[in-house]
Amino acid sequence: MDPATLIGFVVSMVALLIFMVMEGADPTSLLFLPAIILVIVATFGAAMSGQTMGDLKKMPGWFKLALTPAKVPPATEQIATLVSLAEKARKEGLLALEGQVKTIEDPFLKRGLQMGIDGTDPEDLRAVLESEIAARKAEDKVAAKFMTTMGGYAPTIGIVGCIVGLMNVMGNLSNPEALGPMIAAAFVATLWGVMAANFWFLPMGAKIMRVSELQAAQMELLVEGIAEIQAGTSPRAVRLKLNSLIPPSEVAKEAA
Repeated sequence: MDPATLIGFVVSMVALLIFMVMEGADPTSLLFLPAIILVIVATFGAAMSGQTMGDLKKMPGWFKLALTPAKVPPATEQIATLVSLAEKARKEGLLALEGQVKTIEDPFLKRGLQMGIDGTDPEDLRAVLESEIAARKAEDKVAAKFMTTMGGYAPTIGIVGCIVGLMNVMGNLSNPEALGPMIAAAFVATLWGVMAANFWFLPMGAKIMRVSELQAAQMELLVEGIAEIQAGTSPRAVRLKLNSLIPPSEVAKEAA
């Protein structure tokens, strides 16, 4: 799991548990299995019903994207790679990059450079790469929407669990001693619904969108670099232009 995501989850839960202890509540009351099953499983099912079968096959990847570290190399590393390629292309010509392209691991950069080497028109090359970026962002948006949709359903499903619990309470009014624990158990479902939405599902949706933004920004950086290499721009100019596209803090870190 991504350390930042794990830390966020843990901090949220610890804050809740500390609050419960300070209020005199029993933290173990959260471990009410019927409420957990209803909120988690029903929320997942409700969100699934709004997707296609094709979407459902992608869900493992969505959760992996939300929970694992983002695969986004530092922009400074990408810039260094592009400047190195620009130097070689400037000295030996674009065709000299043919052998070096095979060693590049980034598939997006590899495709872009190969298209440039093959003589693709600069405008067509940019259009193809930008369309790929747009497609990636659209797919990530679907994944983020699924998570935020679960965040919207969870509190309401928690209320459903609370209502069911209160119905059970009303059916046992003849046993006053049992009413207190039964009412408390009913409200645990509501707590789980609100907690699952705001501690997990909504943050997971936000995480996917943030990773998508970082990846799209990196891909856009690569597009600019590939275009400059194809145009035969000097390595110094390539570095200056690409550095202008990344946050100043990253440029300062590289200089340090």
